Amino acid sequence: MPAVGWFGGYLDVTVPPGPVLENAAGGRATTLLAFVTADPAQQCVPSWGGTVSLDEAARTLQLDDKIRKFRAAGNDVAVSFGGQRGPELATVCQDAAALADAYTTVINRYSLNVVDLDVEGQAADPVAAKARAEALARIQAQRPKGNPLRVWLTLPVARDGLGSKGKDNVKAMLSAGVELAGVNIMTMNFGPLREGESMLAASQLAAEATHQDLEQLYSGAGKPADAGKIWQGIGLTPMVGDNDVAGNTFSVQDASGLNSFARERGIGRLSLWSINRDNGCSPLAADGPPGPSADCSGVEQDAGDFTRALSNSFTGSSQ
Repeated sequence: MPAVGWFGGYLDVTVPPGPVLENAAGGRATTLLAFVTADPAQQCVPSWGGTVSLDEAARTLQLDDKIRKFRAAGNDVAVSFGGQRGPELATVCQDAAALADAYTTVINRYSLNVVDLDVEGQAADPVAAKARAEALARIQAQRPKGNPLRVWLTLPVARDGLGSKGKDNVKAMLSAGVELAGVNIMTMNFGPLREGESMLAASQLAAEATHQDLEQLYSGAGKPADAGKIWQGIGLTPMVGDNDVAGNTFSVQDASGLNSFARERGIGRLSLWSINRDNGCSPLAADGPPGPSADCSGVEQDAGDFTRALSNSFTGSSQ
């Protein structure tokens, strides 16, 4: 029997009214706090979304205190670096030692055992990929025995898999000696859906293709693994409700189907983008610029429907 996978939704820390850490999934929930990026004025200094320093987040958002209380209730947090808007630290802080120090600042402040590297756009650049991999290899090597740092690499995906940039980033990690906990794919924004195709169907194709990609990448790096082990090292992260691509709407029914697929395959992790959006509203009624709302899904739902559907039976630990 494969190990039970874990569920963890992404929480956008800088979306008003600030982070609300809640155990919506029930029992040992892990929330992925997003996104740590480079400070615009200081390239090797981490910040929340380039707008709030770590100290400011403690003062104005009470983030440190909320994390302590969340953990005291039996839950945990991880931190995601990068994201679509970036810049991920490795794109501007490319000395491996300085970059390792920047990551370590965040790891130590929030007592992290799990980190997530959301590599999109410029962050997929080969120079950034090499610096990021070398920095994380340094950090892992310096961790005490029995307390490893689990590193997840989060990548865009298409129906036919990771694509060349995604594969190159996995190769960079493996070449540098990083022990990857897994590769998490963003099953979202697939482009025009084919006739009769659902977001669930597109996501399943992407997952199967990623499994084949990883089988080849691990074998090529001299780390072959059986099919079940590779599935355990795959994460799936849909964008709930309306995606950025018109016509790409991930429904609660799709979420239930993706959960069933993940359990059948022995997937190691399910996530969602984002906890902030896991409630219903009309896109026309949502505040902000055109496009998907930052604080609701844009589809009819009860609050927490996507979290409940995706987290079903995913009661394992992220550690």
